[in-house]
Amino acid sequence: MVEEIHVTPAENGWKVTHGGALEPLVFFSGARAEDAARRLAEAMAEAGRAAEIKIILRDGSLAGRFISHPSAD
Repeated sequence: MVEEIHVTPAENGWKVTHGGALEPLVFFSGARAEDAARRLAEAMAEAGRAAEIKIILRDGSLAGRFISHPSAD
């Protein structure tokens, strides 16, 4: 199963949401939100779980999609 992480617009910045988290992480900068999402995905991959990041722009379009696979050790 692939864990989904979303980076989406927030009222005053950007938020990172993940199904396993109770509250979203909120950032003023989209770059910082994307960085946090990538670190979360990397941590999941290191724990043996695949993760998919979707970055959604303010107009609702998909800006990017990244997948982190667990290592094949």
